Amino acid sequence: MNMERDSETTFEEDSQPNDEVVPYSDDETEDELEEQGPAVEPEQNRINREAEESREPFRKECTWQVKANDRKFHEQPHFMNTKFFCIKESKYAGNAIKTYKYNAFTFLPMNLFEQFKRAANFYFLVLLILQAIPQISTLAWYTTLVPLLLVLGITAIKDLVDDVARHKMDKEVNNRTCEVIKDGRFKITKWKEIQVGDVIRLKKNDFIPADILLLSSSEPNSLCYVETAELDGETNLKFKMALEITHQHLQKEDTLAKFDGFIECEEPNNRLDKFAGTLLWRNTRFPLDADKILLRGCVIRNTDICHGLVIFAGADTKIMKNSGKTKFKRTKIDYLMNYMVYTIFVVLILLSAGLAIGHAYWEAQVGNYSWYLYDGEDATPSYRGFLNFWGYIIVLNTMVPISLYVSVEVIRLGQSHFINWDLQMYYSEKDTPAKARTTTLNEQLGQIHYIFSDKTGTLTQNIMTFKKCCINGQIYGDHRDASQHSHRKIDEVDFSWNEFADGKLAFYDHYLIEQIQSGKEPEVRQFFFLLAVCHTVMVDRSDGHINYQAASPDEGALVNAARNFGFAFLARTQNTITISELGTERTYDVLALLDFNSDRKRMSVIVRTPEGSIRLYCKGADTVIYERLHRMNPTKQETQDALDIFANETLRTLCLCYKEIEEKEFAEWNKKFMAASVASTNRDEALDKVYEEIEKDLILLGATAIEDKLQDGVPETISKLAKADIKIWVLTGDKKETAENIGFACELLTDDTTICYGEDINSLLHARMENQRNRGGVYAKFAPPVHEPFFPPGENRALIITGSWLNEILLEKKAKSSNILKLKFPRTEEERRMRTQSKRRLEAKKEQRQKNFVDLACECSAVICCRVTPKQKAMVVDLVKRYKKAITLAIGDGANDVNMIKTAHIGVGISGQEGMQAVMSSDYSFAQFRYLQRLLLVHGRWSYIRMCKFLRYFFYKNFAFTLAHFWYSFFNGYSAQTVYEDWFITLYNVLYSSLPVLLMGLLDQDVSDKLSLRFPGLYVVGQRDLLFNYRKFFVSLLHGILTSMILFFIPLGAYLQTVGQDGEAPSDYQSFAVTVASALVITVNFQIGLDTSYWTFVNAFSIFGSIALYFGIMFDFHSAGIHVLLPSAFQFTGTASNALRQPYIWLTIILTVAMCLLPVVAIRFLSMTIWPSESDKIQKHRKLLKAEEQWQRRQKGFRRGVSSRRSAYAFSHQRGYADLISSGRSIRKKRSPLDAIVADGTAEYRRTVES
Repeated sequence: MNMERDSETTFEEDSQPNDEVVPYSDDETEDELEEQGPAVEPEQNRINREAEESREPFRKECTWQVKANDRKFHEQPHFMNTKFFCIKESKYAGNAIKTYKYNAFTFLPMNLFEQFKRAANFYFLVLLILQAIPQISTLAWYTTLVPLLLVLGITAIKDLVDDVARHKMDKEVNNRTCEVIKDGRFKITKWKEIQVGDVIRLKKNDFIPADILLLSSSEPNSLCYVETAELDGETNLKFKMALEITHQHLQKEDTLAKFDGFIECEEPNNRLDKFAGTLLWRNTRFPLDADKILLRGCVIRNTDICHGLVIFAGADTKIMKNSGKTKFKRTKIDYLMNYMVYTIFVVLILLSAGLAIGHAYWEAQVGNYSWYLYDGEDATPSYRGFLNFWGYIIVLNTMVPISLYVSVEVIRLGQSHFINWDLQMYYSEKDTPAKARTTTLNEQLGQIHYIFSDKTGTLTQNIMTFKKCCINGQIYGDHRDASQHSHRKIDEVDFSWNEFADGKLAFYDHYLIEQIQSGKEPEVRQFFFLLAVCHTVMVDRSDGHINYQAASPDEGALVNAARNFGFAFLARTQNTITISELGTERTYDVLALLDFNSDRKRMSVIVRTPEGSIRLYCKGADTVIYERLHRMNPTKQETQDALDIFANETLRTLCLCYKEIEEKEFAEWNKKFMAASVASTNRDEALDKVYEEIEKDLILLGATAIEDKLQDGVPETISKLAKADIKIWVLTGDKKETAENIGFACELLTDDTTICYGEDINSLLHARMENQRNRGGVYAKFAPPVHEPFFPPGENRALIITGSWLNEILLEKKAKSSNILKLKFPRTEEERRMRTQSKRRLEAKKEQRQKNFVDLACECSAVICCRVTPKQKAMVVDLVKRYKKAITLAIGDGANDVNMIKTAHIGVGISGQEGMQAVMSSDYSFAQFRYLQRLLLVHGRWSYIRMCKFLRYFFYKNFAFTLAHFWYSFFNGYSAQTVYEDWFITLYNVLYSSLPVLLMGLLDQDVSDKLSLRFPGLYVVGQRDLLFNYRKFFVSLLHGILTSMILFFIPLGAYLQTVGQDGEAPSDYQSFAVTVASALVITVNFQIGLDTSYWTFVNAFSIFGSIALYFGIMFDFHSAGIHVLLPSAFQFTGTASNALRQPYIWLTIILTVAMCLLPVVAIRFLSMTIWPSESDKIQKHRKLLKAEEQWQRRQKGFRRGVSSRRSAYAFSHQRGYADLISSGRSIRKKRSPLDAIVADGTAEYRRTVES
């Protein structure tokens, strides 16, 4: 038993998941999992390990080698991989990006190969070959060749247009330029020509062409600011910093050209925030981490020039590794349609086989004994039956509609253009229209069950706006004049009195301005002074304008607010900060910066005023600030009430406080602070402990309320999608508090929602697994599966879970295998068996756990996953696809959303932001989240309804057309003779019945777009597959069978004993063929008139035009002139004019059409009267429903004393710029050179920037 337990892979249970940490689960290697091994290892393992080490001179994780300025190094034989037989290529990818499929030489063969992989196309190719065999050909070859060429040609043109667009996009990216060192000098080079090991120069606002090691920049200490919008949708700047050695020695062109550093690092992977490697230069090794790497897709900002060494290029870059594998997406209807075509194949073979047997029997009974039927060939009845089997395969081939696929492609193309042309999805501010980037998924937009959305840049604008504040217990930010009188409408506050105001802040409380200017309450000025002084924002002056660079948008919003209210942050040095206080510049000595981190949830600054007093200013989350307040805080309760009000309005709150510090107290504390700052081990823990000593007995000033500005229409969109029974899951890398706040802001969560967190879910799943284990026994497999809900019905629940808990719950944590499993040499058979069994048990447990999690999550009205990696986003989408068999849509705007977008059935990219990586990988793109409701509820629903109607009708018209041959076979000895003329068979699907059905597939709509949006409940028909399924298919089949019977037998009865007005009897085969064909064309075109819900002139013209076209072409083909030209191809000379001049033939046609259509009209009338659908009811009362319903935000009831506070202290996910500021590394060398400061060695301290 113990042996069995040891052999199982165990999970680390000792540590509780950390909600603040993004788990690095993307590319974990076995080496990472085994770093912390047991103290004692088995002797055999030690021998195996030593043998492995002796064979591997380099560490496993550092097998990627890069030599600077040496392209030949990377072309050595041991860096070459065999690609195909003896063809080899370098393991180092080139920098060119390739997303296209074809080139000039491969287009025709590859495209034809792909098209003939379709069963229907291949079937028709085989059919064409069969028609070339005279013994079995019953139809002319052109009846198959013309439609086949049309289908192949149209599809090929569409594929060519799509691929040309991809070629253009690739060419645009690959032909961007940057400067690369060649022959000792920087030369302009295209991106596609960059190789690993090249040294490149980038300038301000340049895109980074590859993953590069930052060598130096024009900024102090070779800092480099980058914008990562294309990676994660965030527009706030991140900073990177070069190694000190490269900063000092690699600033000039000649030294960069001579640089010969050697890098050993990890293999290319998809971990955006992780990098491990070393630089070997000048006989010294220097460690490299993610803070020294600039990733492809980012943009250089606020840095004039920087230099870098290319480490990963092209497909090896992290942004490309994160893009996931491109999957060919097909719709649910596509799969269903293919199965139906296979069903038709089976029916066709069975019919042909039955008729062939009938012919063999007829030949044996009648044909052999009828001298007038002798054709000169003495074949046996069975052989004749065999030939007739293939003859009927050819005759009945139109049951498998060759034009079905090309018609579907044309309809999808048209619907895609309607999306592109929709002005209501056009975002004029950034000139961004909606774009259908694929033409194959439109109808699937009408069947979505789950939407997976990113947060930053997708639901939000990532713009923080200062909305309200509470100072000294008084709330400011409502619409008030200077006399405290409230107004519903009031002008914005005029900040023109302040020379530093940026003019972008919209504020309506004039009383706050009055308080600031009058100075009656000193706390008001103190409040904004704190915002101006307590931060880690960088300032940049250009053309007389002040620009702030913040580690997070929150901090930028607070400093900008202080600036507009008269307290402008102007400049800082290593130990001073300059503030303009209502026009008066004052400089303060910064004695210490106590930076933010995710555990502290606060930051402080200690300053000395020009008057000599020392003060600590602090801002942070209310939960941590309230614990550190002085007992005698008179406004504590009022501020708490204000925080509850702000939280109820879904604003992000921060508390502000201060304290006076005695000189002696500061001196004692500063000694401890300096000692902790230079600690060689556990520096962060030591600093946090020292910070705690000074951050106590604080005096509360008030609280700020920032709006994390949602995109316009987000709550309304989410509300309407919820009414359409679409569930929305938010997957974000942001903090839990921030994600929860946005959940309330966009009304995904409400005050009535019961929220379950990771620990709650874990315990529920653990209990469920125990119950399942207890129920599982010998007879468990015979018991029917029982679906037990996790929650009682009727409750509104939501799930908020972090990436760490997600790994814990889904058993995706780092697994540590027992050492007994690490033997590199062959094990015994028993050990192999045990390991296989343990793996199977573990996989079964993992699968059951994941299924339980999906069942639980799907019971919730909303799910928010925060602090998740790109791989986890894709994993969550895949779990829902796998276990719920539901149609999914993923929407995002950054490179970290690409994997999720590609995994979902439909991927939507938000365009118009800086980042375009998500858009390039998406199926649809637009500029605002609110357009999603129109994409799904209007275009998606219409596309689904149109496609379903089109398919049902298409199958019907082809069955009605083809099965007439079946009935005719009973009267012609099963001889595979056709009912119709060959040219009619050729043109029926191409000209006579194609245009009306195409226009219905493009233009039909049951209700208008406004009513579609007003009644989202109409959307559920697509989710439930109500309009096209096997039942509907067999109804169409039955309808076609009955129509074909009427079309054949009524004219047959009319022709049995007939005499014309002139004594002639046009009861010949050719006249009969014309009569049946005419009745068929009129019937199927009038039938589509009955199926059309939305009539336009074009629809009416197409129906009557198709009938007129049929008669026009028929009279031409039956004329003597064309017979003279091609007597063998046109044999029905004079038939049409002879037959159709007889009134009783017209009567026969009218009777036939009436018998086909009147039952349909009766059934439609009864169903709409007795069993009307939702769309029927809305259509009936559409004139009464024209007034558009205005959406209103849900009213929230504020309950005093019940804290609903959701503090969202979110300066940044990592530490801010405090260590850069305090060390002087970010300050330009104007006052004193950095070298002099470092050499001085006095009270200056430096700390390593943490990743």
